[in-house]
Amino acid sequence: MVQCEQFTTPVDAVIARMRALDAALPAGDGVAVFNRVYLAVTEAVDQRVDSGRFDDARAAITLDVRFAERYLAAVETVTHGRRPPACWRPLFQMRRHPGVRPLQFALAGINAHIGHDLALAVVDTCRTLDCEPAEVEDEYDHVGDLLVSLEERIREELMPGPDLLQIADPLTHLLGAWSLERARDATWTAARALWALRGLPDVAGEFTERLDAAVGLAGRMLLTPLPDR
Repeated sequence: MVQCEQFTTPVDAVIARMRALDAALPAGDGVAVFNRVYLAVTEAVDQRVDSGRFDDARAAITLDVRFAERYLAAVETVTHGRRPPACWRPLFQMRRHPGVRPLQFALAGINAHIGHDLALAVVDTCRTLDCEPAEVEDEYDHVGDLLVSLEERIREELMPGPDLLQIADPLTHLLGAWSLERARDATWTAARALWALRGLPDVAGEFTERLDAAVGLAGRMLLTPLPDR
């Protein structure tokens, strides 16, 4: 297991950047909706690290920071007028669409970040710490558990119910087709595959590109504009 003595991390800077985005973006902006969700997750991870709830704090912090950096890089890419990864494009393209509801924005962002960014962040973490994916699996699971609990809270806050109207709402059926638990399991498999392919950069690059496109397609479906309730 990787030791954490005398280890420093830019996690506070990551949180500060998310808080700055939260302050700068209009509340109804789709990226702002996701950013609030992700900020809560990052703060929760930081609190768990501070309270000693991770067996390997260095691995947890490294994974948390590498993970966050990919989202923040996508934001910065769009800010500078460039195209973000395919997984993020639906959220940035639909961020102001009046027919997309806040819950859709939140889950589309989670889909992009879990389905694509997390697999690459695991590989980044293993390279940084010079370790195998199995050595950071516990930290991966802890972060995933936080995301699952947060997703449940998001669904309760942004889509209260259920009642008869809720069951008839097309949003209920749209979101029932996507599961964070399944996405997290698939991402771990993708991360292990990318690590195994690290000596074959052409194949790894093609794998990453296909993963990016597939996650983007799922995000576009999650952001299907819906009629008023």
